[in-house]
Amino acid sequence: MTEQALLDRTRVLRLAGALVGVAVALGACTHTDQAVTASIPDDYRARHPITVEEGNQSLVVFVGRGRGGLSASQRADVVGLAQSWRREGTGAIGIDVPVDTPNARAAADSLHEIRSLLAAAGVPPNGVFVHRYRPDDPKFLPPIRLTYPKLKAVAGPCGLWPEDLGPSIKNKGYFDNKPYYNFGCAYQRNMAAMVENPSDLEQPRPETPPYTMRRSEAFEKYRKGQDTSTTYPLAEKAKLSDTGK
Repeated sequence: MTEQALLDRTRVLRLAGALVGVAVALGACTHTDQAVTASIPDDYRARHPITVEEGNQSLVVFVGRGRGGLSASQRADVVGLAQSWRREGTGAIGIDVPVDTPNARAAADSLHEIRSLLAAAGVPPNGVFVHRYRPDDPKFLPPIRLTYPKLKAVAGPCGLWPEDLGPSIKNKGYFDNKPYYNFGCAYQRNMAAMVENPSDLEQPRPETPPYTMRRSEAFEKYRKGQDTSTTYPLAEKAKLSDTGK
């Protein structure tokens, strides 16, 4: 091999090495370590928001094989469900009734009483539909189930731990003193379960009309210069301690 050929080969190897170095440098510049925890909000209310969704409210009525109709407690449960449906229901009440079972005849008799109680409580006929089903086990005594849709406040699910709590290379928010992922989830879930009307989370309720009789009486006492406070004669009898006197 001539000297010129050796020089050309050396220049080619140097150029190839330079190109490899540039590629490695560019690759190192464009490579980023994606931090998943950086996308998690620090505020637990944004990390575990309470949402209003439609869920089911159910009532189970157990029926034996030798008795038709409902017991006193079951009648109270059905009437209570009807009252709740009128206040919060967003759809019709579905009644699942078993057939071809040992208690099918008793369930049919109970169904007639259930429909009568619903109608008496103000549920219209088109607000109820019946679905008959056959259980997998024919010897099983399946119950009657009443279900209607309603709005519910939900949050979660809780118990998710995508990162370690202690110092770890996987926990990039530990040294930044950021809350862990599951922080505040139980609080949000319990708050959602305690809310009676889910719409209260979105907007306030309108004011109720004032008690005119009580207000007029207070104004009359104020006009006469009398004490407008309310006195409770039995308040002292209800106290259990004399501390503070």
